[in-house]
Amino acid sequence: MDLHSAWLGQLAGNCRFHHRPVYQNIASAFTGITGYSFLVFNLLCAPCFAAIGAIKREMNNAKWTWFAIGYQCGFAYLVALMINQFGGLFTGSVSVIGLIFAVAALALIIYMLAKPYKEATKLSVK
Repeated sequence: MDLHSAWLGQLAGNCRFHHRPVYQNIASAFTGITGYSFLVFNLLCAPCFAAIGAIKREMNNAKWTWFAIGYQCGFAYLVALMINQFGGLFTGSVSVIGLIFAVAALALIIYMLAKPYKEATKLSVK
């Protein structure tokens, strides 16, 4: 069982004690922005174990498999952090430290997209 199913199962388990439907428990746990950032994190995070097994088989190296999983999870966390912090600017519930990290992550992503690829500038014709 993955983390997300366990978390939603915990919310569903709390329904027996609070006599509230699952959707009311989810609504009380999330705001619109935190719910959206949670959905984006789940969309971009590492896939299920079957897909991880396929990554391992295609990479043929455990080190690169763990790198791919770490990269996916780290990227998903950064994007969810940016959504949560930039959305918090509109609602007034922003953390200054989180906003600094979100702006730094956005600047890093824009820099990585805009920087020239060094090998692309060296054209050698044989």
